[in-house]
Amino acid sequence: MTPLDFAHHTAHIQAIITAALQTADPRTAVHKHLQKHGDKLTVGQHTFNLANGRLYLISVGKAAMPMAQAALDVVGETVTLAGSVQTVSGGGIITKFLPADVTLPLPAYEGNHPVPGEKSVAATTAVLDTLNNLSENDLILCLISGGASALFTQPHLPLASWQQLTQALLASGCTIQELNTVRRQLDAVKGGGLARLAAPAKVISLILSDVVGNELAAIGSGPTVAIAETPADARTILDRYEVLDELETPPTEPAEMTVAQTIQNTLNNLTETNAAPPANIIDNIIIGSIQQSAQAAAAKAEELGFHTRLLTTRLEGEAREVGQFVTALAKDAPPQSATLLGGETTVTLRGDGVGGRNLETALAAAISLAGWPDRTITSFATDGDDGPSGMAGATVTGQTVQDRPSALAHLNNNDSYTYFAQRDAAGNGRHLIKTGPTGTNVNDLIIILNYMWEDKK
Repeated sequence: MTPLDFAHHTAHIQAIITAALQTADPRTAVHKHLQKHGDKLTVGQHTFNLANGRLYLISVGKAAMPMAQAALDVVGETVTLAGSVQTVSGGGIITKFLPADVTLPLPAYEGNHPVPGEKSVAATTAVLDTLNNLSENDLILCLISGGASALFTQPHLPLASWQQLTQALLASGCTIQELNTVRRQLDAVKGGGLARLAAPAKVISLILSDVVGNELAAIGSGPTVAIAETPADARTILDRYEVLDELETPPTEPAEMTVAQTIQNTLNNLTETNAAPPANIIDNIIIGSIQQSAQAAAAKAEELGFHTRLLTTRLEGEAREVGQFVTALAKDAPPQSATLLGGETTVTLRGDGVGGRNLETALAAAISLAGWPDRTITSFATDGDDGPSGMAGATVTGQTVQDRPSALAHLNNNDSYTYFAQRDAAGNGRHLIKTGPTGTNVNDLIIILNYMWEDKK
């Protein structure tokens, strides 16, 4: 066996990442689960006669455009009850980045992410306004991907309060599941809200999962998934992370309430749980997740010649702690091996730097890996969008950190992007990974490559 050369690690990592992204391609995933023959549209295990009712298409999330393109390719033109020919009767697309060169026969909107804003609220209102006089023969086809929680929103709170709460939760270190529990209580379209608004129409969702474990109610905060939660569950999380204490901003007028008081009053007035929508066909189908992508990445690593292990696709935890954990794995990794882990970390904001969960994971790993030869650790966001950094992630080696105090200072200021950018600009290796929006979003991938070679002669 010819030893794999550490000098080629950048090409190897790129090949593994490409394999992961190709498997998570939204168009391919939609085409696998959506077929049309004449007026019969098959979605998963369900078949609908489009001549008997109207079709609405709602696509939300970071992969909304390619998912909508694939669905429209399949649906094509349909003859309606009135004899007219059309593709869809309503709905719309809401995504983070609208490509300038794509035109679809469906309104498309750019929303705000990761904190919801006026564009997200206005886009959601516009899409919902098309759902008029629905009947039980109508079908709402929903295409949901990561980012939908911020992009598809109708908050019960004033927008400014909703934004402050979201920012505080994102900075608190709470898990995505906990964040979504709060969101589902305070937003009319989450936790089955869209399905309730669409009743009595049939609602089928094709879902590209960005949530560890593929919990349906957590993906996009579950707009078509009913879940038995109460305002008390949201209060427990807000208390656990002392979120409302961060929002006790004084009002500008004596009669005004603080943001914290506004949230508390709203929760107090929410007496109903997220009840199930009226009975009809409602189904939620996972069409892509980190499991498939991680398996494809592992297969590519094996093809390249590495002894490959896929340890988990449920990795969670504080980014800097995960960075130390994966470094321990790298130090003990077998010679000529690839070790892969999928999941999603969280970051507790302590400073005012620029970074992201993958960059912070990578910087913590680089500090712990310093001095260890012939090993690389890559932490990569499959959507190509790691926090506010504009990067997808980073690759580190045992030579990345030469000045430990400087690296620690950047880590403690949540300034991992600046650290890697300075290293790259100084010609000290290539660390930052920039892909731009990939058009998909199925969690994060960590790749550990060990190029050490044991001569067994």
